[in-house]
Amino acid sequence: MEKILIANRGEIALRVMRTAKSMGIKTVAVYSEADAKMPFVRFADESFCIGPAPSSQSYLKADLIIETAKKCGADAIHPGYGFLSENAAFSELCQKNGIIFIGPDPHSIETMGSKIGAKQAAKKYDVPMVPGTDQPILNVEEALKIANETGYPLLIKASAGGGGKGMRIVHQASELEEQFNTARSEALNSFNDDSVFIEKYVASPKHIEIQVLGDKHGNYVYLFERECSIQRRHQKLVEEAPSSCLTPQIRKAMGECAVNVARSCQYHGAGTVEFLVDANLNFYFLEMNTRLQVEHCVTEMITGIDLVEEQIKVARGEKLSFTQEELSIHGHAIELRICAEDPLNQFLPDIGKLEVYKRPVGEGIRVDDGYEEGMDIPIYYDPMIGKLIAWGPNRMAAVERLTHAIEQFRINGIETTLPFGKWAINHPAFLRGEFDTHFIANYYKPELLMEMSEEQQKIASLMALGIYKLKTTLPKPVATETNKWSLRKGMRA
Repeated sequence: MEKILIANRGEIALRVMRTAKSMGIKTVAVYSEADAKMPFVRFADESFCIGPAPSSQSYLKADLIIETAKKCGADAIHPGYGFLSENAAFSELCQKNGIIFIGPDPHSIETMGSKIGAKQAAKKYDVPMVPGTDQPILNVEEALKIANETGYPLLIKASAGGGGKGMRIVHQASELEEQFNTARSEALNSFNDDSVFIEKYVASPKHIEIQVLGDKHGNYVYLFERECSIQRRHQKLVEEAPSSCLTPQIRKAMGECAVNVARSCQYHGAGTVEFLVDANLNFYFLEMNTRLQVEHCVTEMITGIDLVEEQIKVARGEKLSFTQEELSIHGHAIELRICAEDPLNQFLPDIGKLEVYKRPVGEGIRVDDGYEEGMDIPIYYDPMIGKLIAWGPNRMAAVERLTHAIEQFRINGIETTLPFGKWAINHPAFLRGEFDTHFIANYYKPELLMEMSEEQQKIASLMALGIYKLKTTLPKPVATETNKWSLRKGMRA
């Protein structure tokens, strides 16, 4: 493998390119007209514009991306995450054109891309499931019948869903018909598939996922877990590894179940198996993401494994170079997604120019981003600017380092999730590890950030006043007989 085309943009494109270059592999960027001046375009060895700003006219143009790969002689395509990364047809198109897809084969993507298909595959390995159906619900009458068996509250979920789309909580029978029809309609609009199924609603769950790796020779490992419970609109904001609540026994059981999910679809490459975990630490299979995750960084920080490098090696046909027994957890890592969103206004996107953009530095600090000072955040794509990760020898050290890094990060021109992140990781519930996916609903109010900001301004004013007084007050002379420096050898006045 001598040349990789990265079919993505922003921070993940840069992330993949850095590893590829360290392995002596040339890189190719494809970009939309809106991204012409992005750092990933300049960093690549070659770059090609593939269309206008809307992703439907550029980053989702599978045929054009394949044509570009063939034109520049790329051996392989890395899809990153999002866009075409979990598109079975794109994986198959790569195969048909003799291009290595750095990811799983079409069968694995298709099996796990359907939540119903994933449940049916995992069920063969006795992986714990949330009570519910593993077949599409065809009509309201069938839904009512199953709901009476499952009980309320329950969850209606789109089979092809993601990001909370096509998902509805039903608390009582009178709500079922409306929520069922709404879920199907949203699923059809979002995924062109109105298949939905029903699950028992797990109250106050934690969202914990297991990173897995598999090669083409049948070898599998799990690289421990990531805690991803702090979410807004079913999308993650803060992730950490390891989880603060799992025992070694439960960690091992979850890891082995995750490996069995990967086995169930003959998976190869890097993937993530997601679980819901209740208050009693019972865990239930949720879904499998057949790609690299945004939050893969925290796993890399606690294991020392470069997951992109492993993806490339597996795609080249190499065996995993380590076994489960050789893996261990080192310290603790926490990641904050830095999104161009206003936490004071329901986390709505806040698009604009990065008038000031200064990254923090320090021991255990990592920044994965894709923008530079003076650049505009475009309206066409996900509002994530980058990720701020802190590692420490223990959880509290990681919290302290991340808090300090957030304080040092300077972003002006747009609102971001930085102040929310500082508030969240220092909340007593987070520090105790006693939180779930309802963390924001239970604890967060915009005025809390305003109070924090006012307190910071007050502290800054007092510090400025103190410095001013220090500079404007003449020091009083110290009597010779009381000068402590004169008593130290070699330090006489």
